[in-house]
Amino acid sequence: MDLLRFITAGSVDDGKSTLIGRLLYDSKNILVDQLEALERSTKNKDNGEVDLALLTDGLRAEREQGITIDVAYRYFSTLKRKFIIADAPGHVQYTRNMITGASHAGLIIILIDARQGVVEQTRRHSIIASLLKIPHVVVAVNKMDLVDYCKDVYHKIVEEYKLVAAQLNLDNVAYIPISALKGDNIVEKSAHITWYEGVSLLNYLEEVKIENDINLKDARFQVQMVIRPQTNALHDYRGYAGTVLSGIYRVGDKVTVLPSGAQSTISKIETGGQEAVKVFAPQPAVIHLADNIDISRGDTIALSSSLPAIATEANVLLCWMDEKPLQQGNKYLLQHQSKRVRAVIKQVHFKIDVNTLAQQQVDEAIKLNEVAAASIKTAVPLVYDAYEKLKQNGNAILIDETSNSTVAAVLFR
Repeated sequence: MDLLRFITAGSVDDGKSTLIGRLLYDSKNILVDQLEALERSTKNKDNGEVDLALLTDGLRAEREQGITIDVAYRYFSTLKRKFIIADAPGHVQYTRNMITGASHAGLIIILIDARQGVVEQTRRHSIIASLLKIPHVVVAVNKMDLVDYCKDVYHKIVEEYKLVAAQLNLDNVAYIPISALKGDNIVEKSAHITWYEGVSLLNYLEEVKIENDINLKDARFQVQMVIRPQTNALHDYRGYAGTVLSGIYRVGDKVTVLPSGAQSTISKIETGGQEAVKVFAPQPAVIHLADNIDISRGDTIALSSSLPAIATEANVLLCWMDEKPLQQGNKYLLQHQSKRVRAVIKQVHFKIDVNTLAQQQVDEAIKLNEVAAASIKTAVPLVYDAYEKLKQNGNAILIDETSNSTVAAVLFR
């Protein structure tokens, strides 16, 4: 059963948390004790209805204000597919959180309030989806119940958003009229929206083709652990454990270990506790090599026929997430998968306006929520791919050494 990671985005009060709650509720992915707690939390509601938004608004501050502050992740499954949902904040000041959740998403649901149409935050989230190369976009026109399920209102919004999608080169865009509060077109087709001929949101999520979203050509495997039991029974056992980020590995393949450049051949592959002839993304695996090579956590095993970039300097996009501004020359820790290295911001080239994608001159430091193009220098060689080519090996984070907090999302160019 495959896995789809997706994120919900939209303006404030567009109903993102309610949508996710409705998905979980109507697909029967809520445990009995969760449902009881939910009913207790909403017993004072005037209309007596269960507030499904509380399933994702877990922080006390979120519950008190009725808004989403942090990205909330939820897991659920159907008979056809497993899902990981990220519920992103709608407020402009929390845009950094949306970028964090979206960087690993294969699909984004952009909610639009049927009464408001396409607004500034709709465009901003669409631009971020374009910037992060999210392959699938679902435009969910929500609160159709508040416009009497009007067909003309829906089609006007669809035509308006098509202009945005064309400007941003967004492909694979689907449009679905819904009411998260009432459950229309969420899990089952709506009896109120008879003019809509498409499928429900859940049905679309189950059926959308994601096989081509995984790069099976450029094989990347970063070592998370070197397994050496050193017991009498497994005296010579040496395996390299990790997750296949992309591509396919087969027994007998010629591989190169980076950054050392040492070459060898795959002698054995294990996955799920069993030997296998091949393994492919995104499977966990233990790879054995024919030669005894010095390999450490964070090293990359790649097919010799298709190698990633290896350098101590790289051009990147930085999505700044810290209250303390970014200045040229600042030093950080760069975490790339399981590899952590020291890095310095060598130069900040320009800022990117997330409302227009226009390049702007950097007059001052890069501030919270701003996106900038920069070059970084690392203390040791870094093994990476351009995010646009291979997002699984093309992203990282910057960490403040003193506070140990994440200060930026990094996209390699």
